[in-house]
Amino acid sequence: MKPKVAVTRKIPESILERLREKCEVKLWPEEDEPVPRNVLEEMVRDADGLYCLLTETVDDALLAAAPKLKVVSNMAVGYNNIDVEAASRRRIMVTNTPGVLTETTADLTFALLLATARRLVEASDFLRQGRWKTWSPMLLTGMDVYGATLGIIGMGRIGEAVARRAKGFGMRILYCNRTRREEAERTLGAEYATLDELLEQSDFVVILTPLTPETRGLIGERELGRMKRTAVLINAARGGIVDEDALYRALRDGDIWAAGLDVFEEEPVKPDHPLLTLPNVVALPHIGSASVRTRTRMAEMAADNLLDALSGRLPAHLVNREVFER
Repeated sequence: MKPKVAVTRKIPESILERLREKCEVKLWPEEDEPVPRNVLEEMVRDADGLYCLLTETVDDALLAAAPKLKVVSNMAVGYNNIDVEAASRRRIMVTNTPGVLTETTADLTFALLLATARRLVEASDFLRQGRWKTWSPMLLTGMDVYGATLGIIGMGRIGEAVARRAKGFGMRILYCNRTRREEAERTLGAEYATLDELLEQSDFVVILTPLTPETRGLIGERELGRMKRTAVLINAARGGIVDEDALYRALRDGDIWAAGLDVFEEEPVKPDHPLLTLPNVVALPHIGSASVRTRTRMAEMAADNLLDALSGRLPAHLVNREVFER
């Protein structure tokens, strides 16, 4: 008999057909609406595999409701939506899709930096609202990017890709990471710094670290207070790393100049969120990896991981490898 698989969102038809060739598929058919929790619980009740997105909370309670589950395949590089420890206790493999989205996410991160620095969204709205009456010397002036100092918090693959783009803009590159990246120092001229040194010296602070218990709330009132009043904060990692209340106060009071945010603590962010009332915030709906090619490749990789796990093969991107090796 074919293994049973729950798929929590509409994915490209070609990939869905691949799964249907090997598995009996239960699909939540919506594209823009997350699967309700009660429906998800029913979908996984007799499932051997779960193909999910960051929007699904795969906690111990959900895993307990799925006694046959062998693998959770997350269509994302991050997996903070999954209780990996609980999955490991139950000998359930957890997989993700790293690497494929590196350059696409770096593109978006640098685009967000540029848009925030040069007030592009604000300027476009200004024009469309009919407010452009004349050229004025200081109208909608922003911050220079070329030659500025960039501080990267989290120098993984995406961080290094952003640094490569920054090098083309003649930027000085600082980075803060759990371990030194000596190759990046040699090839990109990146300079290792403590978090405080990075915050104090950077014109642009870019957050690209994973959300973990150690990084939750990493940037709060104290850290924002160490930044330059002319500095720009960019978060393209995960909501929860930045204290949003503290960020709102810092932006409102002019303690930092602007922020570009692709992620929020609660997603989707509510339209009445205080940060969205500020003109010096550029806000995006978590589109870091949103190119056609990259999202398709992520979907393919998640399917490969799922099928490998169900066939007894080692998935290429297994988060909790100890489960396979037992």
